[in-house]
Amino acid sequence: MISHTLGRVYPVALTIAGSDSGGGAGIQADLKTFAALQVHGTVAITSLTAQNTYEVTMVHDVPLDMIEEQIRVVYRDLGIDAAKSGMLHNSQIIDVVSKVLADYDFPYVLDPVMIAKSGAKLLRDDAINALLKKLFPRATIVTPNRFEAERIVGYEIKSLSDAEKAAEDIISLGPDAVVVKGGHIGGEYSIDVFYDGRNFRHFKALRVDSKSTHGTGCSFSAAITAFLARGYSLEDSVEKAKKFITISIAYGLEMGRGSGPVNPMAYLFNEASRYIVLEELYSFVKKLSSLGWIEGLIPEVGMNIAYSTPYPMDEGDIAAFPGRIRYSDGLIYGYPRFGVSRHLSRYILKMRRLGCDVRTAMNIRYEEALIQALKEKGYRIGFYDRRREPREVKEVEGRSVEWGVEEAYRGAGGCLDVIYHLGDWGKEPMIVLLARDLSTLLKILEDIRVVFK
Repeated sequence: MISHTLGRVYPVALTIAGSDSGGGAGIQADLKTFAALQVHGTVAITSLTAQNTYEVTMVHDVPLDMIEEQIRVVYRDLGIDAAKSGMLHNSQIIDVVSKVLADYDFPYVLDPVMIAKSGAKLLRDDAINALLKKLFPRATIVTPNRFEAERIVGYEIKSLSDAEKAAEDIISLGPDAVVVKGGHIGGEYSIDVFYDGRNFRHFKALRVDSKSTHGTGCSFSAAITAFLARGYSLEDSVEKAKKFITISIAYGLEMGRGSGPVNPMAYLFNEASRYIVLEELYSFVKKLSSLGWIEGLIPEVGMNIAYSTPYPMDEGDIAAFPGRIRYSDGLIYGYPRFGVSRHLSRYILKMRRLGCDVRTAMNIRYEEALIQALKEKGYRIGFYDRRREPREVKEVEGRSVEWGVEEAYRGAGGCLDVIYHLGDWGKEPMIVLLARDLSTLLKILEDIRVVFK
């Protein structure tokens, strides 16, 4: 039996925000984020909203004394390691939250929620000045998006330099730091501008093309709050929150008629799967070792097998074998690790960005008979000619595979099970097998065994 006298294991975070009946934003998004980041979530509900993915039809504000009491009873019993606020619908709510927060010194993340994803106003026009004067000076960090920042500073933000200027102006209102989010500023990358009154820092992530963005701001600010509650520095908390929200958007939930909700659980499931991925990959290659004909598939440069977590975002989410797999009276291999095969990782990541359900890739030697066997079994096969690779692509590290995968994808007209090329100067011809899981990959291998009979 575990004693309850061991003390509080989880940090405690508080969200002071509205309730979203559709579950995509507000306290619902905050609590999911807190849970995914191993923080106990508590709430002080400020307003009840009737909303879904495309509309807000009603708003009912909670009595002011109830808002205050929710915060105080949580602090009195559980303690609060960090707090955030979201929807504060009117100046009276802002007044009471300001009064309560003045009594405590825990870190406070202010998400200046003004407009819902559907376009509905969640902060009355006459309450904006109250927000700036009474809560900005108490904030550890303020997290406006482009449109919120424009409303605060009074001018348009169209570039990084504009965002930096806005950050300086917002800092002058009293918060310790600000991050002007770049999700609504165009470009290949979404770049958030962080400023603490001394230094700027840009947090960059590849822009995700997704309609599931409902709750983005709530989850991002909640993630910062969770990391602060766990003891991370402010800058580290923003950096980690950026990675968290990027995966939450990339694997958002496509539901409803409007903007689907982001998926804070994607981060949790990804992290929880890491040990399983390593063990399954190791077991898979042990199984291959019993197949005597596997030697005939190993290219001169060696063979490798890559296998990703369910929600991969970069090479660090994809496991493979260090030093590749070779053969000498049996397969020679070590224990798999994450982030050790850039080459195959790029095949997986590019295919997923093209909308293909691929989690594993394996390179084998090129032989026309192997391609023919795969064609006869009905696999979707793509080809790219490395000799046609543009010079500007060759000059950028890592772009060759991305270019080749896209060429093969376009040439075949869709997702692929196999991609091959015939090599180039100093490059061995190669076949790459692609599959949604290791069992499907094994079936592909069994289907080309005929070549070795």
